Amino acid sequence: MTSGVVEDSVEDSDDIMYCAACGTAGIDDIKLKDCSACKLVKYCGVKCQKEHRSQHKRACKQRAAELRDEILFKQPERSHLGECPICCLRLPLGQEKSTMMPCCSKFICNGCEYANSIYELEGCLQRKCPFCRHPVPDSEEETKRNMMKRVEANDPVAMRQMGGMRRREGDYDGAFEYFTKAAALGDIVAHYNLSILYQKGEGVEKDDKKAVHHLEEAAIG
Repeated sequence: MTSGVVEDSVEDSDDIMYCAACGTAGIDDIKLKDCSACKLVKYCGVKCQKEHRSQHKRACKQRAAELRDEILFKQPERSHLGECPICCLRLPLGQEKSTMMPCCSKFICNGCEYANSIYELEGCLQRKCPFCRHPVPDSEEETKRNMMKRVEANDPVAMRQMGGMRRREGDYDGAFEYFTKAAALGDIVAHYNLSILYQKGEGVEKDDKKAVHHLEEAAIG
């Protein structure tokens, strides 16, 4: 009977994790946290992590680089554009094959946009967005007002589009501001646009490292 108890305790001990610095076991109320960069080791607190930093630094940087490469070169299951919200088919990569609606920031494939236009023409109906049914703006000023409403709602697509408008107008500082906000909200096209600004020095000082960083973020998605 005794040997059986010992065997069980040995098996259980194999599953116990320990702090890489002080050796404290992660049991009961003691919660160990992974090294956020490499996930190789665990620590019981910030103090232990700082004390162990000099010993762990080289292995941490190497593993963190390996993890980033795994993410960077992993083939995505689909494109960053996603699906048309009307027909639920994947949006084509060509920008000319879909339309961004300024009222809701949704990209609609040309097929659904065409079908909606035919429906409205045949019924002599007011032109509306195929997705949110908001009336189509009659002027560029109204389009910008609709887009600004989406920007104020922290819509990253609208922020990215507004950044593109600012860049075409030559307002590189404004473009950088909008692209940065959109990128912070996870818009990968905004990351790509930021890489171009850093590469060309538009609105910011030229910085190849930051240009590459944003290119990688765009590739990772």
